[in-house]
Amino acid sequence: MARRAAPGTGTIRKKTVTRKGKQYTYWEARATVGRDPGTGRQIQRSITGQTQAEVARKLTAMTSALNEGVYKAPSKLTVGEWLDIWATEYLNDVKPRTVDSYNGTIARTIKPALGAVKLEALNAPTIQRFYNSLSAERADGKPPLSPKTVKNVHGILHHALQQAVMVGYIRFNPSDACSLPRIEKKELRPLDEAETRRFLEAIKGHRFEDLYTVTLFTGMRQGEVLGLCWDRVDFQKGTLLIDRQLQHPRQGNRQYGLVSTKNGKGRTVTPAPWVMALLKRHRAAQTQQRLRAGDLWEGSNFVFTDEIGRHLTPAMVYEAFKDIVTSIGRPDARFHDLRHSYAVAAIRAGDDIKTVQGNLGHATAAFTLDVYGHVTDQMKQDSAQRMEKYIAGVLGL
Repeated sequence: MARRAAPGTGTIRKKTVTRKGKQYTYWEARATVGRDPGTGRQIQRSITGQTQAEVARKLTAMTSALNEGVYKAPSKLTVGEWLDIWATEYLNDVKPRTVDSYNGTIARTIKPALGAVKLEALNAPTIQRFYNSLSAERADGKPPLSPKTVKNVHGILHHALQQAVMVGYIRFNPSDACSLPRIEKKELRPLDEAETRRFLEAIKGHRFEDLYTVTLFTGMRQGEVLGLCWDRVDFQKGTLLIDRQLQHPRQGNRQYGLVSTKNGKGRTVTPAPWVMALLKRHRAAQTQQRLRAGDLWEGSNFVFTDEIGRHLTPAMVYEAFKDIVTSIGRPDARFHDLRHSYAVAAIRAGDDIKTVQGNLGHATAAFTLDVYGHVTDQMKQDSAQRMEKYIAGVLGL
């Protein structure tokens, strides 16, 4: 009876090959890693190296992994090939627009630098050099990427490599050992009370007055307020259900659609009664608008629409917003600053961080504190000054 080779056994030999007229010498071991369940034939892997000692070390490591039951056959995939598989097969729970963003980053940034590298050969130093190159002056004259953009690139690559670990193509995620450039926090510049008054005065009679006002006093994101529908407005309970946003489903697709909110979770907010009364007046005005439009009305259920019932687009709302904030001396203000203005006003009015977190739809209260911690610091200083006055009064100072 023929003796079967034990898994991990192999012989090491010196080999010389000629390629394009030039001789190359290396060492090789052919090791048995198992048997084909169908034919019973040995499955062998080739291990190569520049020296006999190097190949011997690799063979010993393979034998140990086989004995411990943790051996994984090397993957022949390149990083680029795996990224294509990952983006196609493993992002089913990700919003289509996010998938488009991932694919754009993969095609423009990751593949040109790492796409040809063998997946199993990708290591932390290679990835680190790639990240560093993104932050440096570019040879093509383009400006370096911002720390936040580099972090986004890392997020995509890290998730793809982590999936490769889970399916067994690589043993560990090499991007775990990489360091990222520090992100400097941008100072928030919400509208203060005086600017808020000027803003509200400037939008009086504007076609988007109600939209801007509701955004300012609820903290909704732009896509959320544009995607708000009347079936999400409960006048009896005085609440709004924010579980969708208006967005391009696919890059290059001019058709807008309703998708889930940024974190995929809905939230119910209870605006001030004044805001609910404003929405009630807005609905009455919209009803009159629909009667004037007659058959031209498209019958959408959106709260904020154009003259014939179609949803508004982010571009038209933002352009008008920029004209307004420029007129009040705040040309730097963004539409998203209305959300920041609401948050700061709510905290200063005495709302606890947990309540503000829920109204804004943040994942955690810690994140809300991280973004708006400067407000609570100012409140502490104000409290100290009030206590100082109280002490002075008690002691007659």
